[in-house]
Amino acid sequence: MSTNKKNRADFINFRHLFSTYLSHWYLFAISIVVFGVLGYLYSRTKNPVYDVRANVLIQEEGNNLLSNFGSLGELFGSGAKVDDEIFRLTSHSIYRDVAKELGLNKTHIVRSGFLKHELAYPDFPVDVTCAPSLPDTLSTNLAFKIKVNKKGLADIEVLAKKKTVTEVKKAQLPATVETPYGNFTVTKTKYYPEGESVKTTIAFRGYGATAEILADLIDSDIPSRKGNVITLWVNTENPAYGCTLLNSVIATYNAHGITDNNMQTTNTLEFIEDRLASIGKDLNDAEINIRKFKENNNLVEFEAEAKYQAEKRGKIEENLLTAQTKADILQMTLDFFKNPANNYSLVPVSVDEKALTEAITAYNTIVLKRIELLDNVSPENLAVKGLETQLDAMRENLRLSLQRAYDNSLVALNEIKKEHESVKGRLGQAPNQEYEYVDLRRQQEIKQQLYLFLLQRKEETSIMLANALPKGVVVDEAYVLSEPISMNNKIYILLFLIIGLLVPPVGLYLRKIIRNRFDSRTEVEDALTTPILGEMCADRSGKTLIATADNHSSAAELFRLIRSNLLFMLNNADDKVVLLTSTTSGEGKSFISINLAASLALLGKKVLLVGMDIRKPRLTEYMNIHPRYGLTQYLSTDSVQIDQLITPVPAVKGLDVITSGPIPPNPAELLASEKVDAMFAQLRTMYDFIIVDTAPVGMVSDTFTLSRISDATIYVCRINYTPLSDLKFIQDIYDENRLKKLSVVINGTTTKKSYGYGYGENK
Repeated sequence: MSTNKKNRADFINFRHLFSTYLSHWYLFAISIVVFGVLGYLYSRTKNPVYDVRANVLIQEEGNNLLSNFGSLGELFGSGAKVDDEIFRLTSHSIYRDVAKELGLNKTHIVRSGFLKHELAYPDFPVDVTCAPSLPDTLSTNLAFKIKVNKKGLADIEVLAKKKTVTEVKKAQLPATVETPYGNFTVTKTKYYPEGESVKTTIAFRGYGATAEILADLIDSDIPSRKGNVITLWVNTENPAYGCTLLNSVIATYNAHGITDNNMQTTNTLEFIEDRLASIGKDLNDAEINIRKFKENNNLVEFEAEAKYQAEKRGKIEENLLTAQTKADILQMTLDFFKNPANNYSLVPVSVDEKALTEAITAYNTIVLKRIELLDNVSPENLAVKGLETQLDAMRENLRLSLQRAYDNSLVALNEIKKEHESVKGRLGQAPNQEYEYVDLRRQQEIKQQLYLFLLQRKEETSIMLANALPKGVVVDEAYVLSEPISMNNKIYILLFLIIGLLVPPVGLYLRKIIRNRFDSRTEVEDALTTPILGEMCADRSGKTLIATADNHSSAAELFRLIRSNLLFMLNNADDKVVLLTSTTSGEGKSFISINLAASLALLGKKVLLVGMDIRKPRLTEYMNIHPRYGLTQYLSTDSVQIDQLITPVPAVKGLDVITSGPIPPNPAELLASEKVDAMFAQLRTMYDFIIVDTAPVGMVSDTFTLSRISDATIYVCRINYTPLSDLKFIQDIYDENRLKKLSVVINGTTTKKSYGYGYGENK
């Protein structure tokens, strides 16, 4: 194949495409009209879609009233992380609660004509209700098909997985419907049009399935990574529904956050109250002991007498008091960690050591993460187990650290006591009663200081509980953008018109692929490097012989054109024998052979048409002649002479025919015999041109056998009949030079104005 042909085949022939589309203009017109109407109808069924948005600011630690209470704020967790909060804001549990609150597990659908649409929230004429616990456990989607007539009687059909499970006829509303999944009640709402018939379908889902739908419907994003704002948005045809949905999501998120915070605060308050009761009893016992000591020793104004000694020991006793308080606080915290009931609970007391305070704060942070994770997963979740393992290790480390700190505080306390004993020994002049009184007084002051400390913490915790604030501050409640985001009706119609314009080319292309037939001369020229001898249009006359002197139809003129091109190819004086073949029968090989021979005879030449398709002879039928002898009889016997084979054609002067004769049992052997060569050697001396109608090469090898006696070969293919794969077969024959001077005639083309002639339309 030549390089030019290959390059041409690699590019789209736009001229051919335009010609093809132009010939099918009516398909474009019909498609554009149909799709234009469809676009108009579709645009009438589409409601505008609006973008509903809401913005939430996530507060960080320190942006609330409790930040003024110092280290107490550290006791209850660290600052919020926006990435974590956006996960909580769009979590399954939040959507599930929203679906439950708004009743979004039900979708109301009505039919208007042949179209279905969802009713606007919440204008439902008929509703379905059930026990509150049923949607929590429902795992199958149900469909309630309800038809209410003008008398208010309802036909109710319940479907599960597209199969009817319950059916009720002529029921007065409200009506109870029993199903395998539970009992449901169908009722009228305040929007029911009394005196009118209603036909609706209500899709009923569980809250879990509805939460999954909301997760796909609602989108979220963090507009700026440097900020703490989360944007929620939903695209919906019902702006009121969208606003209600987003506001409910934010409110539910804040309610969950307040509940979590209050749970921590309430646990701390209960712990403090328990300790206050215990310390209060100890303080009361200390005061009773002081009163009894005074009574037993008749001391009324002992304070004045002990003033001097108290001032003297003030500094030591102050240090002793501080050490004792620290030891008691450490002991309380250590007792909290030793109690198994407090595993995975928040540590409600901070100690007066920076390292321990930071460790307890880190422990509380992990506890809060575990509590938040349990809102969405089961306790057996791997993430929960991982946090518990981490907490166990941290709790053991904290217990050991607290134990060491407590032991150290006892050592320090004992050192101060020893120092106090030393001072007391040096002040031995003071009465023994004073010592006992001061000791009792010190115990009472320790209990009193601890009691006041816990009272202060109780008040702070109560304030925190009373002023619990959500993490999410609503910056913008749900609002609707002024312009719809969906396309307007004109754009819908334009898109459908574009689709209508594209459908015919796609259809024609698919038709071509499915049919696997070429439909134009251009395709043949693009596929082959074989010379194109000419083309032949379809003839409606019904005649076999159309190449006559008085016929000037388009088909006759095209035969004259093929004749001219053939004479140009037969450029040697000895070039006389032309084979005509095709890939298979039905491509018009015999028709072309007859009329090409007749066309050559019109030049005043002596022409012979030889029928050598001896397996399926058709010349006698086409030309309506019945000679006594045929070719096979001549080749198989010696009794028949060439002159006995030749039959003149009365309609065309100078044209003779040799028919194939009876079908032999050994056609291949006959055509390969030397008698064929001798016959054609003699015929060459008798005729100017010999046209040989041979067998199709795609079926038998007879034509290749006869190539030895030929000077040129014409290969006939047919529009919309010959497969594209046969063109490759023709090209292979040409490339391998298996047939002499091979050229192609394209049969079945449409007529066109060419070479100065105006041809009429042919089909």
